Formats: sequence, C-alpha cells, structure tokens
Amino acid sequence: MDAAIQEKIDKWLNGNFDQPVKDEIKKLARENPDELADAFYRNLEFGTGGLRGIMGVGTNRMNKYTVGMATQGYANYLKQSFPGQQVKVAIAHDSRNNSRFFAETTAYVFAANGIKVHLFESLRPTPELSFAIRHFGCQGGVVCTASHNPKEYNGYKAYWNDGAQLVPPHDKNVIKEVEKIASVDDVKWKGSEENIVIIGKEVDEEYIKMVKGLSVYPEVIAKHKDLKIVYTPIHGTGIMLVPEVLKRFGFTNVNIVEEQAKPDGNFPTVVYPNPEEKETMSIGLKKAKEMEAGILLGTDPDADRVGIGVKDNHGEWVLMNGNQTAVLAFNYMIEARKAKGIARPNDMVVTTIVTTGMINRIAEKNGVKCYNVLTGFKWIAELIRLKEGKENYVIGGEESFGLMIGDKIRDKDAVSAVALLCEMVAYEKEKGRTLFEKMVDLYVEYGFYKEDLISITKKGMDGQEQIAAMMETYRSQPPKSINGSDVAQLLDYQLQKGKNLKTGEEWKIELPKSNVLQFILADGSVISARPSGTEPKIKFYFSVNTKLAKASDFDRVNKELDEKIRAVIRDMKL
Repeated sequence: MDAAIQEKIDKWLNGNFDQPVKDEIKKLARENPDELADAFYRNLEFGTGGLRGIMGVGTNRMNKYTVGMATQGYANYLKQSFPGQQVKVAIAHDSRNNSRFFAETTAYVFAANGIKVHLFESLRPTPELSFAIRHFGCQGGVVCTASHNPKEYNGYKAYWNDGAQLVPPHDKNVIKEVEKIASVDDVKWKGSEENIVIIGKEVDEEYIKMVKGLSVYPEVIAKHKDLKIVYTPIHGTGIMLVPEVLKRFGFTNVNIVEEQAKPDGNFPTVVYPNPEEKETMSIGLKKAKEMEAGILLGTDPDADRVGIGVKDNHGEWVLMNGNQTAVLAFNYMIEARKAKGIARPNDMVVTTIVTTGMINRIAEKNGVKCYNVLTGFKWIAELIRLKEGKENYVIGGEESFGLMIGDKIRDKDAVSAVALLCEMVAYEKEKGRTLFEKMVDLYVEYGFYKEDLISITKKGMDGQEQIAAMMETYRSQPPKSINGSDVAQLLDYQLQKGKNLKTGEEWKIELPKSNVLQFILADGSVISARPSGTEPKIKFYFSVNTKLAKASDFDRVNKELDEKIRAVIRDMKL
C-alpha cells in the first residue's frame, strides 16, 4: 500500500470514527486491498456543485464523515457571509440509498453550528428544495442526490439564498472553507437539535399552487382532460408531486408505470435511472403503446430532468431528445402567451451555449430577447437575478433534458415541465396536431436543426492530461475546415475571446471563463468541445441545420442531417 494512502487509512482506524467503519476498513484490507486503496487515495472533491461519488468508507467516498466535513465548511462560510443574522437553510433528499441519512447528518451539523434548519419530512424533488429556500427566506440549502447516476452513487448539492446552486464568488469560497476542515474532529456533529424544523405538506401545497399558476391555457385542458398520459418516476421523487400536479391541472387520465412507481434507491428495473436512456424508458414506452397514449413522460430520481415519448409520423413511439423537448417548450411558452395576450414587451428566455440554435431563431422571430449562458442552470438563475425588475423571465432550458419555467424556482424543474408538456399536447390536440407534427411544423418554419452528443473517456492515470492536450491543440491550431465547410469562427470561452478565422477580427465574450471551445462553420454547423472538470471525459456537441421545405420531406432530410453529423465526427477523427 502506498505510504500516503496508508497514513490516511491509519487516521481512520485510530481516530474518532464509528466502530463499524473501522471494521469495514479491516475487512477491505483483507479481502479487497485495491478497493481500499481507491477509497482512500484522494479526498472526495467538493466541486463548484458540491459532492458526488460512490458510497462507502474512505476519504474518496460519500459517507457520514465526508458529508459532515463538507457541511461544516459550508456552515462556516454561511455564518461569515451573513454576520449578525439568524442563518437559515433548507434540506431535501431523493430516493437513493442513504439519502435520508445524509440529509439528517447535514441537518445535525448545521443545527450544531447555530443554523436554523428546515428539513423535509421525507423525500422530495430537487426543484421543491429550490422553492423552499426562497419560500422560507433561507440563506442556503442542500439536497442529497446523485441525480441520474447509477445506484452506487450519492451526492450533495449546495444552494445559495436565491434558490440557485452556487456561482462565483460563493462557489470557490465555499470550497476553500470545506478544504480547511482537516479532520472529523473539526466538525460540530451534535447539539442544538431544537434548530431543526420538519417541513412537508404545507410546502408541497405552496409549490403546487406556484406550478398551477404557470398554466397558460387551463380551458384547453378542460376540453381534453381525458388525454391519456403515461408517467414514470423511475423509482424516484417525482411520485411525491407529479400525479397531484397533473390532477390539479385538470388531467383525469394519468397512468403511472407501476413497476417504477415505488421510490427505491436500488432502481431495480433499470441500470441508469436516466430518462435520456431508451432502456430506462422501455417499460413506459410499452405501456404507452398498449394504451394508445397521448404522451409518455419520465423523470429522474430527484425529478429535475424530464424525458418524453410521442408517436412519430409513422405511428411509432419515439423518445424526443433534450433539444427537441426544449424547442417545444420554449415555443409553447412564447406562442401561447402571445395568443392569450399575456406576453410582455420585456419577456426574455434563456438557453445555453451548447443547446440548439433553433431556440434563438424562434425567440428572434417572435421579438423575444434570448440570452445564451454557460452550461448549467445556476447560470440561468444568475441571469434572472441580474435582470430582475428589468426583464420578465419566462423559460430557460438546455439540451440535458432540463427546463425551468417561471422565476419562483432557480433550478431545473421536471415537475412543472411534465405539467406544461401535457398542456402542450392538449393545446396541439385542439388544433388537430400531435406533438411530433408540431415539431415538424416548427422545422418547416424555422429550419431543421439536428443535434448529437458524444462523450469520450480517456482512461488511465494520464487521462486528464490527454484531454488537456487535445483542447490545447484545438485552441492553438484550430482546423481550417470540417467536413468540407470552412471554420468561420472560433469561440474560446476559457480565454473569453471570439475570433473570425478569415479576417482575424477578435472580440470579447461577455461570459465567465469556462473551458469550452466552439467551431462555427460557414454552413451554420456548430461543434462544441467541453471537458469534464472532475472526470477524464470530454464531450463534443454537434449541431447541423438545413431548410425543410415541407413536412413530407422530413424523413429524407432527417437522414441527410444524421449522415452529416456522422461525416463531421469522422472528419474530426473522434
């Protein structure tokens, strides 16, 4: 065993750790020393979004001690940031194994530090945590979830007083405070439990009222209240609120996928509890097909992402990708509000730099301001905060199956998204169209945009270095052309610089630094490269577009765009 790793193990064996933890370490030493080394070779990093990792004993795992130390650092920063105030936080958790335990551990540490804690009585969707922070006037909050990761994982997401995840300077400052907690002995584990207040149904009710207020055309729902809806919470928190929200919207024919209805951190019917995955949605797709449903919807374990299934132009059930879902939702909120006469001159929508450019086209044609921010809903939330009182935020979203409708929450919200997507089906049904037909009609009107994403993992000790070298090559020696089309612009978000590669003209990108590169091709295609900050992975986003003259050309043009993306990938040797 490496000496540095052994030193960490010895600290746990000889320190103030529970006996079962020490027993587990000894067992691993006997039976699986490689796993023991992996559990201790580094400290689980508290990144800008919090913690996420495999559960188990060790410094590199999600457990009572790593969660407690993170909470102590966060508590210290909150108290520094709000001197002389009674600091308050809200805490929620999802259905994952140990999520309740981690949420209670977090609550006890905050309480022992003199912070008032609003702890949900049981599992709740992440968006409700964002809502609760604003509802109670909290300075911060935490949700224990690993989103759509496999069952071995759990996580810890930290929030600020606007209900959004941490942005600069708070993200880096919290990290510094967490890194100062050198030992479990620095953590206040117990005391002042009277600071913990249990919350539940009353917050649910306020949240549901807020979501109900987002409905644009309740009268259309009333006419199509028997729309057949199939919904799966994929063993997660969505079951707590989604059926009730749909009922309050007026839908009477909601069919839950029973095999996936019960919250269960083992996710027994899926490998990845991710509505982006066809395998994960397969049970729901089967049920939707059998029932001749109008729409299938699935939410991930903490109910902040939504995937939808609809019938295509051949009557086959297909899953829409995140860009398509976003296009439909943005268009509906713009189009329906205008038709209803409730659109405002200062309406704004927000998307991200790797999301389809079709949203920008829709907003522009409808006279609505569209902002593009860095990837992540914390940046959408920050823009809302900056524009508050000046512009009216309507909807935000990105390609990763996330939508944020209305400004009462500041993180992606699949609960409100499910309700609005079902309202959209009713709205289109009233016009004699399916949601898929509406999508094709939008392609005819605004251009056919097609996107794809590939993720490349570079394994081994030097994986991160290989990715860094790849980015540096793209940065210093950008390709002159890709798939026969000239690279017209290079956008470097790390250097905050855009460059016209033909004229040499340069301009400043007015966004925070982020290690993202974008190639804008002469034919309108966009290729984005974005490395992970924590894993040896790099994502490439591809967006191509062309005109769609008429709906009957959809199949042919769809194939052409698919082949174009494949040709781009081949040409880039990815």
